[in-house]
Amino acid sequence: MADTLSIASWNINSVRARLDIVERFLTEQAPDILCLQETKAANDVFPAVAFARLGYTHQVLHGQRMYHGVAILSRVPLVEDDRLDWQANGEARHVGVRLANGMRLENVYIPAGGDIPDRALNPKFGQKLDFLERMTDWSAGLAVPTLLVGDFNIAPLESDVWSHRQLLDVVSHTPVEVAALARLQAAHGWVDLGRHFVPPPERLYTWWSYRAKDWAASDRGRRLDHMWASPALAGQAIGHRVHEECRDWGRPSDHIPLITEFRL
Repeated sequence: MADTLSIASWNINSVRARLDIVERFLTEQAPDILCLQETKAANDVFPAVAFARLGYTHQVLHGQRMYHGVAILSRVPLVEDDRLDWQANGEARHVGVRLANGMRLENVYIPAGGDIPDRALNPKFGQKLDFLERMTDWSAGLAVPTLLVGDFNIAPLESDVWSHRQLLDVVSHTPVEVAALARLQAAHGWVDLGRHFVPPPERLYTWWSYRAKDWAASDRGRRLDHMWASPALAGQAIGHRVHEECRDWGRPSDHIPLITEFRL
């Protein structure tokens, strides 16, 4: 039995359109578990066979045609699962499982929130804040070691964005979103593994807009993707890395994958 467990998370922005780069990533990095967000595929068209061929035979899917969608693909057994509707409208934005060692793994795709950071003018922004509030209530009741991963669509720290000053009024880095995320973190004492291993103010981004002609040269990144661990579980984390090279592969996602390795 292996004495470590590696878990990856990636907003792939359409798993069928980018299956080739996901397969390349799994072949090169071989995480034990991969959590995907924004799969944009209903369960019946999800490319399950392709992942099974690579050894990811344990699959828990929560898909939706054309939009949203999350999935957990694993080389190790998964037991139980849940699909929580923190959006309160039936969108496929969460799936969770329990591993054989008792640890829970929760995969979430938090709404982007539209373009205007005002609940009254932009209902999508209000839905995002409400989603976070429901997650906060859920976090407060957790009683087992849990890893929460996914696209949070919030870059909380000044060093999580390319320009704090220029993005203060841009959805994903506004003070109200950062405060909501801080309440979520405090509700369970979540440990932000990205910043545990790469302390601020060191540069750490996971997303770059498609609008840039040369994403690497302009480097206008944001850290929107996260891995948070329960305090006890965080003590078992022995490594965390982001894979910027994937942003250059084929038809890339605008997000890159992250991996955390745990000691069992």
